[in-house]
Amino acid sequence: MIDVFPSNPLLPHDQWMKKALDQAVIAFDQNEVPVGCVIVHNNERIIAEAYNQRETLNDPTAHAEMIAITQAAEVLGTWRLLDCTLYVTLEPCPMCAGAIVQARIPTVIYGTSDPKGGACHTLYRITEDPRLNHQCTVLGGIMQEDSKAILQEFFRQQRALGKK
Repeated sequence: MIDVFPSNPLLPHDQWMKKALDQAVIAFDQNEVPVGCVIVHNNERIIAEAYNQRETLNDPTAHAEMIAITQAAEVLGTWRLLDCTLYVTLEPCPMCAGAIVQARIPTVIYGTSDPKGGACHTLYRITEDPRLNHQCTVLGGIMQEDSKAILQEFFRQQRALGKK
C-alpha cells in the first residue's frame, strides 16, 4: 500500500524523519548526495543511521539505505528486519527497494519522491510487487519540503561548480 501524505508537524513520523535529515546534512557537508536514513526498531529506538557515501567509499552500492540495513542486521543479529521501520529522505531506488524487500522491512517512510529513480512509487513499485516474497507499506511525503530543499541546494551548488 502506498500513500503520499503532506508533511505535518504533529505526525509521529516527523521525529524519526528529522533524524534522517540530520544524516542528509552530514552527507551534504561531505560533498555526498544528501540522502539520510534511519532504521527504527519497534517504534522505540534508532538501531541504524546512515547517509550516502558513494564518493567517499568509491562504492556504487553505498546508499544510505544499504548502509543502514547492514547496520540494523548487525545490531539485531539477523537479516530479517521484521520489527523495523526505515525512514529515508529520498524515495528508494531499485537497488535499495530490492534490499528492503530482501530484509523483510515492513514499513518504509520517505521524504521526497525521486522522479529519476524512485522504486516505491514514482517509476517502479518494487516494494509492493505481489510477485515478490514480501511487500512493504510505504508512506511518502513526510517532511517532503525539507527533504527536497537539501537535495535542490546540493545540486544547485554542484552546477555552480560545473559538476554533474
